Amino acid sequence: MDGFSLFDLLPFIAVGFAAQIVDGALGMAFGVISSTLLLSLGVPPAAASAGVHTVETFTTGVSGFSHILHRNVDWKLFARLVIPGVIGGIIGAYLLSNIDAGVARPFVMAYLAIIGVYLIWRGFHLTGEHKAARMVEPLGLAGGFLDAAGGGGWGAVVTGNLLVQGHEPRKTIGTVSASEFVLTTTISATFIASLGWSAFTEATLGLLIGGVIAAPLGAFVVKKAPGKALLIFVGCLLTVTSLYGVYQALG
Repeated sequence: MDGFSLFDLLPFIAVGFAAQIVDGALGMAFGVISSTLLLSLGVPPAAASAGVHTVETFTTGVSGFSHILHRNVDWKLFARLVIPGVIGGIIGAYLLSNIDAGVARPFVMAYLAIIGVYLIWRGFHLTGEHKAARMVEPLGLAGGFLDAAGGGGWGAVVTGNLLVQGHEPRKTIGTVSASEFVLTTTISATFIASLGWSAFTEATLGLLIGGVIAAPLGAFVVKKAPGKALLIFVGCLLTVTSLYGVYQALG
């Protein structure tokens, strides 16, 4: 990592900080924001996804621990998400390292945009009643696969769909964030086995610094924010990022 200074890192530190604040508070977007930045700078998709997941191994560890301290984690839901999520992540990382797995991306992004619009509507009609999510394991498998293959998406896919099923926003965001640590560690190990350590560049170092600094703050926001506001913000973020993903995929 010779040849760059702290000044070179500052833009990436700022992006990592902002992306992790959003991710910790709303349960999504670190991978989407960070991957988009790296791809726009010309980083190959597999290397971008590997770099982002390397960073997320650290940021999700700090964020997950903070959510545990603030009692934002539903441990039964955590257990149901982790195993299928890891399996999907390994498959997605392997495919992205060997073939082009981005063909379905615009369709997935369009689906998530629709979910986002529904969450906004539901946020304005939230009654305060919550129910346990029924479809969890298939969601974890799909979320893990798409997260690895697309450079991000665990939070968008899993958080968005759990909220649609009526799960409590605070517990959903905290649990998805905590389980993401196990997922990203597995995906990173798979990428390192396939690609080596070449993905750890100045960009990933900057994202790491900014993300780790911001990670404890998101859990505090989730604990204090009302469920209605969280649901609306998640819906808005999911809609905007997904529509942008469709635009990128088709552009």
